Amino acid sequence: MSPEWLNPRFVTARCVTCSREWPPTDFPFTCPDCGPLMGTMDIIYDFRKLRATMPSGTSARDLWEWKDFLPVEPPVSVRLLPVGATPLISSETLATKVGVKQLWLKDDRLNPSASLIDRASASALAHAIHLKAEVIAAASTGNAASSLATLAAPCKMKVVLFVPEAAPEAKLAQLLLHGAYVIRIQGTYDEAFDLCAEVCRKRGWYSRNTATNPMLAEGKKTVILESISQMDGKEPDVVAVPVGDGCILAGAHKAFLDLKDAGCIQRMPRLIGAQASGAAALVEASAKAKPFPVMGATSTFADSIRVGLPRDQVKALRAVKETDGEWIAVTDDAIRGAMRLLAQTTGMFAEPAGAAALAGLIEAREQGLVDERETALVLVTGHGLKDVKGALSAAPAAPQAVAPTLEAVETALEKEIKQRK
Repeated sequence: MSPEWLNPRFVTARCVTCSREWPPTDFPFTCPDCGPLMGTMDIIYDFRKLRATMPSGTSARDLWEWKDFLPVEPPVSVRLLPVGATPLISSETLATKVGVKQLWLKDDRLNPSASLIDRASASALAHAIHLKAEVIAAASTGNAASSLATLAAPCKMKVVLFVPEAAPEAKLAQLLLHGAYVIRIQGTYDEAFDLCAEVCRKRGWYSRNTATNPMLAEGKKTVILESISQMDGKEPDVVAVPVGDGCILAGAHKAFLDLKDAGCIQRMPRLIGAQASGAAALVEASAKAKPFPVMGATSTFADSIRVGLPRDQVKALRAVKETDGEWIAVTDDAIRGAMRLLAQTTGMFAEPAGAAALAGLIEAREQGLVDERETALVLVTGHGLKDVKGALSAAPAAPQAVAPTLEAVETALEKEIKQRK
């Protein structure tokens, strides 16, 4: 008999490569036969006997309103910081500038740690608590770590985080203030990931590592469930998603699959995966049909998507292929332009990765891959205050200080006005 905290619709965990299945009460995070890259898991639901209910997007308290579509019930401590139920904004001005019929922005900057990643951490924490885990660990470029530290604090769960030495200071501050144990690695995120996985295996810790824990995509998919509900059940033509490891993209695809299986939508939107051109392993893999996408050195100021070896590669590549979507590589300058455009048209201050999806949509539109008659949803995944250094590189140069006189102020104003013409 299944425990009460399991969703009765959750019927099996299935390997994405060999389709081997395990019961919901006892499954490995990755298939032992296919390995941690090719053997990631899908959580499979049966909506035939127990139909799922789509809650109102305007009255939802948090992501757990979508419990019919989630694998586990949340313990009380996980709901102390509400995650999800973020605004969906339609911008006519931005739609006109991009050149689409209608443009929606899902503003996930407003989650507790200022990132969409809180959705994944909430799902993983709920599972870990039900399994009575003593320690939960994760590797992160910064957002996943700050998210886990933030949400675990009221749960009194011990957290160990592995981050690259170059993680932004604002994100490090979140980890340390919330009491997590922090291991800074003199190396890349990919090296931190492998070390975290090894320590979790050795010590028996609960791993919150992206892709290799299927609970993460289940949490991330709620960003789409909410968006569709807020659109009154009407699907956009395209959805633009920033991509590093590929877990958000995998979650978006899973959301549409589940909604379709539950009879809540009729068609699948096309998914656009936007990667920084200096960390575009999946873009290159798609173009060359590589089975194992991987880059050597990576280079982008968008730290949240600076990934050389995408861990959710199978699901991410599948998501774009099965929806007839597109892979788009965007330069750092294009991301900076999207940050400015987002801030100056909507007031949204996004971190670099948080604006990468908009940069991807703009590039797709310029390449003729998106039509002017189509509607689009863009995921804004993180707040600009999480990476002030990156934000400053996108902003105009700071003005020089002037003397505290009326004459100096008038001269400075005239100079500023001329520069903006």
